[in-house]
Amino acid sequence: MKGKTALYLAAALMVLGACGKPGLKEPWDKGGFETGEYRNVFVEVGHSPAEVEQKLEEVFQEVFFGPDRCYFEVGDSLGYMSDVKNYDVRTEGQSYGMMIAVQLDRKDIFDRIWRWTKKYMQHQDGPMEGYFRWSLATDGTPKAQGPASDGELYFVTSLIFASNRWGNDGEINYLAEAQHILDCAWEKDGTDGVQHFINKENHLINFTPEGRGVSYTDPSYHLASFYEVWARWAYDGRADFYRECAKASREYLHAAINPETGLNPDYSNFDGSEMSFFGRRMPGAFRYDSWRVPMNIALDYSWSCVDKEWQNNYADTIQSFFYSKGIDDFVDQYNVDGTEPEFVMTAGQGELSAHALRHSVGLVSTLAAVSLASGNEHAEEFVDRLWNSENKPYEDGYFDCYYDGLLRLFAFMHLSGNYRVIAPAE
Repeated sequence: MKGKTALYLAAALMVLGACGKPGLKEPWDKGGFETGEYRNVFVEVGHSPAEVEQKLEEVFQEVFFGPDRCYFEVGDSLGYMSDVKNYDVRTEGQSYGMMIAVQLDRKDIFDRIWRWTKKYMQHQDGPMEGYFRWSLATDGTPKAQGPASDGELYFVTSLIFASNRWGNDGEINYLAEAQHILDCAWEKDGTDGVQHFINKENHLINFTPEGRGVSYTDPSYHLASFYEVWARWAYDGRADFYRECAKASREYLHAAINPETGLNPDYSNFDGSEMSFFGRRMPGAFRYDSWRVPMNIALDYSWSCVDKEWQNNYADTIQSFFYSKGIDDFVDQYNVDGTEPEFVMTAGQGELSAHALRHSVGLVSTLAAVSLASGNEHAEEFVDRLWNSENKPYEDGYFDCYYDGLLRLFAFMHLSGNYRVIAPAE
């Protein structure tokens, strides 16, 4: 018996050794396009699958249906996402809402948001046909006529995913709507000052497809894997162009991101160099748009994993930078070289949006999401900070249910394995 007991004990120890204690695993070396599999990082660090599912549902409910929600339904068929602090509806938020809805299989929400978007935001004729007004009042009154290119980027991708998930035989032909946006964009040739929202020569997305915005870009608009989705399932005969866009976006990010800090400016020239707005009054820096870049790179890593070495190094670099500033103390704006900026951008309208640096939950969220690509010793701490985060008013009273809330929800989706490539059922 003693001999058998020893054998059983040895076997148990081998099992324990193989399983190991909970802890963040090494980044994967293949992406979801190839494997159809996605990491649940929260389970890796010790949370049960049921606990993770409950947490994700809580965060989703908070953003879409809680007392501080940013999603609102209108009548029997419409819905919108509001940037509450700025009193408007933006293509950014509408397209985010659609992406979240299709990822979480909420066709009811997706269809409501798309109907509102098509009714009030999309130009149905004229030089801007197919494009979307980037900002409207919550009653649908336009506050701007021109588009912001990230809206078009997300609308096309989420509509393709909706087509793949739910088909096109119902009230909305999702694929036809995506193709219409792409076809209209391709017809833009500069007439009346309107261009394709992607520069046809360098394959990089414009900040806007009209006005000065055609001459520069925004690092947070670069989601290479979205183009990989278009190349596979847009079925519009432009797959080679989209693959070139994916390649160009990855190469652009190499140039736009500081290799010492991992930081990038909100806006840049197409060669990745910094640019300033209003002369020197608003110099280039890592600010609100920039927060999205770590999460975007995490998405490209999780889906495609074709730029593994650089993205692993990026994830380690940016997490190390923010860890050096204090994982519970870093602020949300820095110069690209890591110094604190003289100019601090306001976060919205009203007194509580006055120029201030904060330890923003939106940035906490995206820095946790990039743990999908990170192998450094601090990555798990960033994941823990997201898990224990709350989106609530800051000490000065400022609160953002919209941007902070959406980035936090996206990060929970990424790290729970619920932000996926949605392929056709067949």
